[in-house]
Amino acid sequence: MSESNPNAMTLEALIHRRCKACEGDVPPLSDDAVRMLLALVEGWALEANELVRVFSFKNYYQTTSFVNAVVWIAHREDHHPEIQFGYKTCTVRYSTHSVGGLTENDFICAAKVNGLLTE
Repeated sequence: MSESNPNAMTLEALIHRRCKACEGDVPPLSDDAVRMLLALVEGWALEANELVRVFSFKNYYQTTSFVNAVVWIAHREDHHPEIQFGYKTCTVRYSTHSVGGLTENDFICAAKVNGLLTE
């Protein structure tokens, strides 16, 4: 992590951070930093160097409303996940393609997506 220490990061601090543009000028997070940040974003897992979570809903309306809210976060943060959804599920995948791995941006967005479920 470029500016912050992952050991000192809290969920609250992560949610209030903003994504920073990176065009390959930022290295991917170390394995230790990834593990520490992963502990802050409940429900997310690592799969093939991506941060992934599957969300379940009662119906299609709730699912598509959630997808639209995730898209809004992506637009505001200028950091865009892969999103797949169907009738009652939505899978969100974050990675920073320009650096070939995970950056703090992925965890910032994951924390903000999780926040959609508690509001």
